[in-house]
Amino acid sequence: MQDQSFQPNFPAPGQPIDELALSEIKGAILAKLRLAIGKDAGMATKHDWYQAAALALRDRIVHRWLSAEKRSYDAGRKRVYYLSLEFLIGRLFTDALNNMGLLKIFEVALGDLGVSLPELRKCEPDAALGNGGLGRLAACFMESMATLSIPAIGYGIRYDYGLFRQIINQGWQQEYPDEWLSFGNPWELQRPEVIYDINFGGGVEHVDDKGRDRAIWHASETVQAIAYDTPIVGWRGQHVNALRLWSARSPDPLKLDAFNRGDYVSASAEQARAEAICKFLYPNDESPAGRELRLRQEYFFVSASLQDLVKRHLSSDGQLRSLSNKVAVQLNDTHPSLAVTELMRILVDLHNFRWDEAWKITVATLSYTNHTLLPEALETWPVELFERLLPRHLEIIYRINVQHLALAEARAPGDIDFRASVSLIDEKSGRRVRMGQLAFVGSHRINGVSAMHSDLMRETVFHDLNHLYPGRITNKTNGITFRRWLMLANPKLTDLLRETCGDAVLDDPTQLSLIEARASDVEFQKKFRAVKHANKAALARLIGERLGIKVDPGALFDVQIKRIHEYKRQLLNVIETVALYQSIKDDPNGNWVPRVKIFAGKAAASYRYAKLIIKLINDVAEVVNNDPAIGGKLKVAFLPDYNVSLAEVIIPAADLSEQISTAGMEASGTGNMKLALNGAITIGTLDGANIEIRDHVGAENIAIFGMEAGDVMIRRKQGLDASDVVRKSPKLQRAINAIAAGEFSPGDPGRFESIAHALRYLDHYMVSADFDSYYEAQRAVDARWQVAPAWTRASILNVARMAWFSSDRTIREYAEEIWNVPVNPTTPLLPNLRDVAG
Repeated sequence: MQDQSFQPNFPAPGQPIDELALSEIKGAILAKLRLAIGKDAGMATKHDWYQAAALALRDRIVHRWLSAEKRSYDAGRKRVYYLSLEFLIGRLFTDALNNMGLLKIFEVALGDLGVSLPELRKCEPDAALGNGGLGRLAACFMESMATLSIPAIGYGIRYDYGLFRQIINQGWQQEYPDEWLSFGNPWELQRPEVIYDINFGGGVEHVDDKGRDRAIWHASETVQAIAYDTPIVGWRGQHVNALRLWSARSPDPLKLDAFNRGDYVSASAEQARAEAICKFLYPNDESPAGRELRLRQEYFFVSASLQDLVKRHLSSDGQLRSLSNKVAVQLNDTHPSLAVTELMRILVDLHNFRWDEAWKITVATLSYTNHTLLPEALETWPVELFERLLPRHLEIIYRINVQHLALAEARAPGDIDFRASVSLIDEKSGRRVRMGQLAFVGSHRINGVSAMHSDLMRETVFHDLNHLYPGRITNKTNGITFRRWLMLANPKLTDLLRETCGDAVLDDPTQLSLIEARASDVEFQKKFRAVKHANKAALARLIGERLGIKVDPGALFDVQIKRIHEYKRQLLNVIETVALYQSIKDDPNGNWVPRVKIFAGKAAASYRYAKLIIKLINDVAEVVNNDPAIGGKLKVAFLPDYNVSLAEVIIPAADLSEQISTAGMEASGTGNMKLALNGAITIGTLDGANIEIRDHVGAENIAIFGMEAGDVMIRRKQGLDASDVVRKSPKLQRAINAIAAGEFSPGDPGRFESIAHALRYLDHYMVSADFDSYYEAQRAVDARWQVAPAWTRASILNVARMAWFSSDRTIREYAEEIWNVPVNPTTPLLPNLRDVAG
């Protein structure tokens, strides 16, 4: 079949479908149903139809994928390898259809075969490969690299069960395995021939090799990494990259002698130990065994990935001295930091490079994205654990550190505190290896993910390292792929934008600015509100189906969707909910704006306080939703098991976007961008990318409240006791007292005493300190909502001014300023958005 058969088609609404192409697609689906699934149409289930349609689509993608691979290798192009412990790719079926330009023709073809595409879409589980923004960012970046025709491979772990499936039982979060692979995965292609040995434990022998010290690692355990490839399609199907995920197995999966003795458990013990590596994302690390498994996971995928990319490079280039000229490795957060030591081990131990040359190659090849200012998220590992699990890597770390501390001594002679602060080993906390420091020292560029975050990195967590290695820190503000978060998630708004801006808006997000001139137009506002109302009606139905809560699509939909963490301050939102509920009860006939508070997100399984916050949200919902005295003016809904597919329903329906993290703690955020792109007005602190969103959409089209990062630091130095703040705020005091007294937990009055105590005396995340400002900002939102034309105008301007936040712009900046990779000049898409004004 020729490539011309696969030309993308993006028909305008109402445009007829090519009958020949339609017939070909129907034939392909039926052939897959019979030959790959083994079913006749009359016996096929919905899932059978989904698998057949997905495989028919995959055939068309693979053709382009292989062509793209050949072109890039023939041209000798530099390649990007993106290492991330998470890739939150969501459902791929409609995403790939959309990017290939085949969404409409597949919908018609399946309809002719008696099958509904929206129903088939529900058969596809979300790939359980991530948790929150970090993983979703990696997915957006992979799609943008393909869209910009940058040859790239994403490397991660093929988790059997991912993070977990969240069930809310009587208000409490419960975790269950997410069996996303139970029906197979039509998108992946197993590569049984791609196997790498990953070693653990044992000891290191040093021998004299012609006058040079040579280290030989005698490992005590070997695990094998098996590759699974998933194609990632760029916009209009012009380029396809691979996401390569590693699965673990034992080289000796069954001890036959033990099995024959009847010792069935020990016969497969090694296999079970190996498979544990890829069972779950972020295993609970409260126990020593959990911490060891986390470190095993990180080394497993880093080692497999580096072995793979080195092999690829050698096959095309023949030698490793040119590695940094042909390979760019991006470390997505601190989880892949072991790439520094693993690449050194490969170069020095396996390929006989001298240390200094290997170090230059390593630093020139690696770059590191930092996603957090939270010290606990930078990861440290006990030296004892490192020595037992990765003895050769610990030796390499020590040698890097000697060299590194010599530079520190030269920069600040005699300054012991300076050397201690930059050292790769923390000597003050029981001797621990600092992974963030390792990634910084071993990379030529370290980037933050918003302007504020990058500035704070220089001033706080990496202050001394920035002094030692000036110029390494740069900024790359995050972005999102508009193909997923506008075109696919919000087709009604996309149709309105095409009608208003022309079809060029599909390729060029700067065309969104054309609706700015229509922001006050009565007729355009009417159409815009109709789109939003339809999306809200869809979310209202979902809330009714999943929670049994009836909500009014005409109410203000107030949305906070993100992982549950104290610094993200879902607690501030729910405390304001309690205060608002109390105010409505005091004056039920007042001019209250009907509001639906919508929460979604998962708490880490071991994060007890975050899970208590989820319980509080659900307990407050139980009381508020069943109180007839407030006349339905306030509803609260916590939607369980938040994932990409759920986000695609919530985000287009949101009126208000809660981005209320403690100032100075959110690196960037990407949910804020998705919600603003879909017309939600942001209520937030000056934190992360909220600042840049304000600068682009206009201060009058966003609701900013609370302390700034500098204020937070000053208040922390003054102490965390907020009793004075609570005493001066009657609304806050009353809300806390109600929670502490058990008004929302009558069966267990003391359930939330720890929360009440923290709000009064240990206000680390400034919930109490920011409450009054937040409450007043929310009432200003109410006043703005009541003037519908003004609200709609602000909502339209949020959409019109979001082009700069495309992940294509972010990836272009990485390519030009960090990776030194040219964006394919033959890609007739997506202008450089760097200079797009807000």
